[in-house]
Amino acid sequence: MTSYYVPRGGLPAQGELATDRTRFTAAYALICRGTMRDIVTSRLPFWEQTRLWVLARPLSGFAETFSQYIVEVGPGGGSSNPEADPNAEAALFVVDGELALTLADAEHVLRPGAYAYLPPGITWSLHNRGTSLAAFHWIRKHYRRVAGLTPPDPLVTNERMITPVPMPDCDGAWSTTMFVDPADLRHDMHVTIVTLRPGASIPFAETHVMEHGLYVLQGKAVYLLNRDWLEVEAGDFMWLRAFCPQACVAAGPEPFRYLLYKDVNRHVPLAAAINSV
Repeated sequence: MTSYYVPRGGLPAQGELATDRTRFTAAYALICRGTMRDIVTSRLPFWEQTRLWVLARPLSGFAETFSQYIVEVGPGGGSSNPEADPNAEAALFVVDGELALTLADAEHVLRPGAYAYLPPGITWSLHNRGTSLAAFHWIRKHYRRVAGLTPPDPLVTNERMITPVPMPDCDGAWSTTMFVDPADLRHDMHVTIVTLRPGASIPFAETHVMEHGLYVLQGKAVYLLNRDWLEVEAGDFMWLRAFCPQACVAAGPEPFRYLLYKDVNRHVPLAAAINSV
């Protein structure tokens, strides 16, 4: 059964210990769900009845391509002017409640599992017209334009409408829900959902140039980050710089599922090398 973990904020009791699994290293960060309390929320201009947890932001020398938020929108809240950066593209993934997304005067109702891709420069708005809280992930990236390629079209879908693609030779134990065609080179980022059945694994240390944001939607696992095997659970966020080794063994009675960001399909910028000559 598909489920999505949603943070609820609040404050810890005075008797709780400060020590937990959260850590920040030169290669990765693990931001555990217990850190997402009221006192670390932010607000944004032109958003009403809305707060957010910032999970990732570009940091020089770490991960530089994207930001990721968990956004909580109260009844009657939202924005008619949500994005101030005309070069920003976005992926939205709804995990709770119901939201109305307006694109080019067409309204789309987004319920849990809904995914929207918003290309740079598009006009959009998002509102909660219901009577309960709604929550979504908002991944933002500066779109890297390529001469001869137009930006991708906007997209609204739901993961329940998409058949996951199994990895080879694993009998479906490890699969990926792909919202866009991986061969479409107009896209310079991919946001997918990775699912591992209990006991399934990523059986090698993936080491690659793509930066990652991994938010655990459901279940738990033991995850390799650089040289550390760490327990992770629903609500945790893993933030990986390029070339950080990673592997995974799913644990527990339910599937282990995470929302994954990575940057793709573009030449590596050589400006730094040119400037050093």
